[in-house]
Amino acid sequence: MFGDFTAVDAITFEVKKGEIFGFLGANGAGKTTAMKMLIGISTPTSGEAQVAGFDVYKNAEDIKKILGI
Repeated sequence: MFGDFTAVDAITFEVKKGEIFGFLGANGAGKTTAMKMLIGISTPTSGEAQVAGFDVYKNAEDIKKILGI
């Protein structure tokens, strides 16, 4: 959240190995914020997410390593 503004709310998706995934939306829709949460730069305030089997809350450093960040 940014103050009282919720940047990302109720998104659900799965990208399988070998798939190409595009993230489209209007300016301010939360695309960058969602990606920052998935790559371990920002911590989500709620929900659950995994990247390559790693939990974004518990394994942010592992996620950064496999993505080269």
